[in-house]
Amino acid sequence: MIVGWRAVDSRWRTLVAAVVVVGVAAALAGTRAAAEQAPALEAAVRSEAEATVKAFNTADAAALANAFLEAGELVDEDGNVYRGRAEIAGLFKKFFERFPQAVLEMEVSGARPIGEVLAVEEGVRRITADAGAAAAQMRYVAVRMKQGDRWPVVSYREVADDPLPTPPEMLAAVEWLVGDWVDESDEGRTTISYRWSEDGNFIIGEYNLTIGGKSVGKSTQRIGWDPVESELRSWTFDSDGGFAEGEWAADGAGWIIKSEATMPNGSTGSATVTITPKDKDHFVVESTDRIVGGAPEPDFKLVVARRPPAPAAAK
Repeated sequence: MIVGWRAVDSRWRTLVAAVVVVGVAAALAGTRAAAEQAPALEAAVRSEAEATVKAFNTADAAALANAFLEAGELVDEDGNVYRGRAEIAGLFKKFFERFPQAVLEMEVSGARPIGEVLAVEEGVRRITADAGAAAAQMRYVAVRMKQGDRWPVVSYREVADDPLPTPPEMLAAVEWLVGDWVDESDEGRTTISYRWSEDGNFIIGEYNLTIGGKSVGKSTQRIGWDPVESELRSWTFDSDGGFAEGEWAADGAGWIIKSEATMPNGSTGSATVTITPKDKDHFVVESTDRIVGGAPEPDFKLVVARRPPAPAAAK
């Protein structure tokens, strides 16, 4: 026989009702307490995040480690675990030795309490390792524990959250090449013109070498973004049938290009080319480690100047 609510003794109904009322009241009180705690907690967490950014951007590995509990842990996006302040400080010290110009940005998206002394913080951090490099974006979750007026990190974990870069975004670092340039030397006059492709996914260069006013060689170059290798690449095609491919890497002041070439006769060549902006109207090209057909070639250095606009036609 099923005993329904109506069949329960009135005293038990009263007791159950009282328990339910007390439980609801306690839940509401807890909700109100959490709501009252939230603004103070979020302000404290944001203050901790600001201190972290300041320590990172001054390459202060010790201060970053002190943002953790003595036995705190950091778990990177590959699952590597670093435990304790000493190990975490060593991790950041090695990072800053390799990337002394690295810059950190943090966005705290939320913080919620777990009881009275624990809190979970979520957000996004972005690190730009070198000037001109793309920022690496990660989502993070940090568990913090209240100690006095501070909330040091118990556990910090990152997961990849990099938005896929677009070719125009990655090519913006070399957009300064766009325009008309000229190099005049004893060997001849080379005019250079760079422009964006119609689809905006490449920067296209046109080279024309003239000697005594006569064109003796032309080249077309495309600079694009390689999403597989996460680097800029260039492909150059010469009018004599030769071609070359270059891998571009930012070096802070300019770009280092490792170039491999194939000549019309089937021989190969290689060189390291450095392109460095001098000012808005000049850039310096240096070519070293030049090998053509297995034989070394002399290095060279030249300064390329921006061409002034052609004079307007007389009316």
